[in-house]
Amino acid sequence: MRNSVVEHVESLYMKKTVAEFSVGDTVKVMQRVTEGSKTRLQAFEGVVICRKGVGIRENFTVRRISFGEGVEKTFPVHSSTVESVTRTRQGKVRRSKLYYLRGKSRKEGRIESVYATSKKSDTAEA
Repeated sequence: MRNSVVEHVESLYMKKTVAEFSVGDTVKVMQRVTEGSKTRLQAFEGVVICRKGVGIRENFTVRRISFGEGVEKTFPVHSSTVESVTRTRQGKVRRSKLYYLRGKSRKEGRIESVYATSKKSDTAEA
């Protein structure tokens, strides 16, 4: 059981709406980067390999291959620097942590995609 004061303070800093994505999805994270007095948005697109934590402490790790090297970046879900998280492709995996992708090559580490299909009614075909 957590302290109600701590929960109240944490709720003040949590985002009201959080993007829907899960492990195995390909996401595009737009992060606000400050360089000197200028701020800009930087995109990082890759596969979500894990989600950890709960509440204000929740974070997720995104992995991509950049110039032949694997790059992983961890983002807090409720961070003020994370502008948006957009799911570009939904993946079909049976694990909650995809750490095994670190040892795989680009071709071996591909994840099966889930495609939305529209169901036709039987009466329309008859």
